[in-house]
Amino acid sequence: MTLRVEAFRGSAVEWDRFAGSDPGFTHFHRFGWKGIIEDSFGHECAYLGAYDETGLLCGVLPLVRVSSRLFGRYLVSMPFLNYGGPLGSVEAVRALAAEACARAQASGAKLLELRSRVELPLELKVSHRKITVVLDLPGDRAALWKGFPAKLRSQIRRPQKEGVEVRFGVEQCGPFYEVFARHMRDLGTPVLPRRWFELIAERLGEDAWFCCAWLNERPVAGGVGFRWAGELEMTWAAALADSNRIAPNMAVYAAFMERAVESGLTRFNFGRCTPGSGTHRFKLQWGGHDEALWWYQLASGNGEAATPSPERGAYAWGPRLWKYLPLPVANRLGPRIVRFLP
Repeated sequence: MTLRVEAFRGSAVEWDRFAGSDPGFTHFHRFGWKGIIEDSFGHECAYLGAYDETGLLCGVLPLVRVSSRLFGRYLVSMPFLNYGGPLGSVEAVRALAAEACARAQASGAKLLELRSRVELPLELKVSHRKITVVLDLPGDRAALWKGFPAKLRSQIRRPQKEGVEVRFGVEQCGPFYEVFARHMRDLGTPVLPRRWFELIAERLGEDAWFCCAWLNERPVAGGVGFRWAGELEMTWAAALADSNRIAPNMAVYAAFMERAVESGLTRFNFGRCTPGSGTHRFKLQWGGHDEALWWYQLASGNGEAATPSPERGAYAWGPRLWKYLPLPVANRLGPRIVRFLP
């Protein structure tokens, strides 16, 4: 079968209906992310469709160009997120990947990266430099708590005993960002723009969950998660360093899990992390299991097989300096830098 790959020409409803029927579908394949990325960062989004001879849609690929003089050019599906690779029939996935490779080579991109949830029928190099931890959820809150080790239950109850209150809703977007921005500065990492989260809260509806933990009417921890197909992914989480003694992040994670169970979801996805890191160990303590991320890559020449990251040697000096910036300065400069770190 001969397929034609071109700019997707249908509606957002058609895209979402097709993507949602594929086993590799994730929230980040939804068409709404296109406008959020364009309006937050100004990046070019080439959302591609694979069509057969009759014009039938057989596959889709959200592809984003991230380009700067400092870091170079990248094609990523999807930047700033964990998933987004091609969906559709075997032939469509291969045709979409081939078109993405051709565009990467023609544009001089240092790296093409297709971030898939599942293994794909591609001959591209695959990276497992990031993984996630997934916890199977029981059918009710009591069973969820019973499945936690005694030490973990004690850690969850501690912030509750200290008076921490957990709240959900789009109105938590602003307080969450306040915590998140300070947390990222303290880590030495540029922060995503406030506008990014505001657009997520505005456009993605009830499947985007915003949460904050409050102590004495002050936000001290928070998270943002996305619901799809029986699963919730905790994509961003943060806590203030001066609240670590009472561990409000434990209350946030537990509240997300409880709400997921009450919503009938069956899997809790902790989001990506580096294997063997402290974050990885934190996630494993909840009783979940590792799940590989299938990130397919094409690097130019002897180029780097990863997007720019402060974890890597060439940029390791950045965090050491960034964490000492005054918070207003970090919050002003961070979004201007992080938009080029997909």
